[in-house]
Amino acid sequence: MIIIGEKINGSIPGVARAIEEKDAAYIEDLALKQVRAGAGYIDVCASVADEKEDEVLKWLIACVQKATRLPIAVDSPNVGAIINVLCFCEQPGLVNSVSMEREKADAVFPVIADTDWQCIALLCDDKGIPKTLEKRIAIFEDLMAKAAAYGIAPERLHIDPMVEMLCTSEDGVNMITEVMRCIKKQYPSIHITGAVSNISYNLPARSMVNRAFMVLCMNAGMDSAILDPLDQEMLGMIYATEALKGEDEYCMEYISAYRDGLFGVKK
Repeated sequence: MIIIGEKINGSIPGVARAIEEKDAAYIEDLALKQVRAGAGYIDVCASVADEKEDEVLKWLIACVQKATRLPIAVDSPNVGAIINVLCFCEQPGLVNSVSMEREKADAVFPVIADTDWQCIALLCDDKGIPKTLEKRIAIFEDLMAKAAAYGIAPERLHIDPMVEMLCTSEDGVNMITEVMRCIKKQYPSIHITGAVSNISYNLPARSMVNRAFMVLCMNAGMDSAILDPLDQEMLGMIYATEALKGEDEYCMEYISAYRDGLFGVKK
C-alpha cells in the first residue's frame, strides 16, 4: 500500500497556526512522524487564500525537504499553484491532483510528461461528480486518452474514483468499489487511490467506518491511499489485509511492522 501522509494541511488548526507563525519545527516534526510511520509520500496542502498559496507551498516544501528525502505530494485545487512550485521539489513526487474539470489535465500533463512525476487524477468534470458507474468510467477513459497523448504511462497515475460520504449514499460503497474493479481490470498497473476519511463525514465513530472502508477498497484494487499514517489501528488493518490477500509472503511485512511498533494492538 502506497501511503500518502495527509497531516500537513492548512485546514488542520495546528498546521494553520504553524503556517501563520512560520513554525518550521512543527512542520518538520509532522513530516518526520509520518516518515517513521511508513508514509511513501508527504502531502503538502496550504489551504490559504489564492494570493498566498504559492508562497506557503514553497515554505512547506522547504520544511519537509529539510526533514526528509521522502517525495512530496503537492496538493492544491489550483493546478496553476501546483505547476508554479514543482521546480522547488528536489525530486519527482506526486501531483495532487488533476481531473477533467476546467482543462486541468491539459494544464498539468504536458508539464510532467517527460519527467518521473506521478499524478492523482479525479473522476469528475465540469458537471461535478458523476452519480453512476458508467459516467465515472467514461471520465476515466477520457483521462486515459489524454495521458496517452502526452506519453504518461498508466503506472504513473493514481486514479481517485471520488470517495463521497457514506451517509448520503444510496447503495453504500458498492458503486465506488465496482469502479475500482473495472479500472484495475482494464489497467492492472495503474494505481487506485482516494481520501479514505471522506467516507465517514457526519458519522459517529468515524475511525471504525474508515478502517472497514479501507479493507473493502483494498479488496477491490486500491493500492494507494491518502490517510493519517499515525493512525496505528488503520496501519494494522492495512498490513493485516495485505497478508490476508496473499500480498505479504509468510506475513513477514505484518510481523516486521508489529515488531517495529507501527501498530500497537494487543496480542
